[in-house]
Amino acid sequence: MVNYKLIQVENPEKGADQFFQLIKEELENDRLHVLGLATGSTMIPVYKKLTESELDFSNVTTFNLDEYVGLKAESPNSYAYFMNDHLFSKKEFKETNIPNGMAENLEEECKRYEEALQKAGLDIQLLGVGENGHIAFNEPGTPADSVTHVAELTDSTLGVNSQYFENDEKIPNTALTMGIASILSAKKLVLLAFGEKKRPAITKFLEGKVDPDWTITYLHDHKDVTIITDLTI
Repeated sequence: MVNYKLIQVENPEKGADQFFQLIKEELENDRLHVLGLATGSTMIPVYKKLTESELDFSNVTTFNLDEYVGLKAESPNSYAYFMNDHLFSKKEFKETNIPNGMAENLEEECKRYEEALQKAGLDIQLLGVGENGHIAFNEPGTPADSVTHVAELTDSTLGVNSQYFENDEKIPNTALTMGIASILSAKKLVLLAFGEKKRPAITKFLEGKVDPDWTITYLHDHKDVTIITDLTI
């Protein structure tokens, strides 16, 4: 049974428009109180659209998918910095949550974050996808029952993400990330994928089978998934 909606758009800006309309409708119908957020270049036009709008997020709590281990929030390479730069400094939210990659006890931080996430309950989780098919930092082989955890990043992910590290700071090889089960706990999932480099992941998803080596395919275990892409399938 097909449990996803595929929206094809001309470009990332049109994709951002689609996400905006979805969020607007959920807010207007009082169905959005907890929003899961993502980082990366895919999200920049999305957050630009949100910040330029009149949408009111003052009653919305957010949870981010992940954060690098060992980077302070003030580091230009941290996801906390990214979120503040592109969204949080421009829009007021009720509360924002990002895993603390500087925590003394990372396992305890993962446990704390997962508990807060489950207590709040995600209404919508926004997702991107890596070139190797990973969602959040759930690399190939991550089990379906995983919750927030410390993830070892693959060479593929490190290679792709190193382009964002323009200063001398070395890219960390570990990160804190929501697990597959954490993500699938959201009521609604919205995944954005733009550009030819994302084609293998989207093609794999559209095969319709769960393959642990492509964690995007775990989304088949969810009942409400929307994929927005500029790829012609």
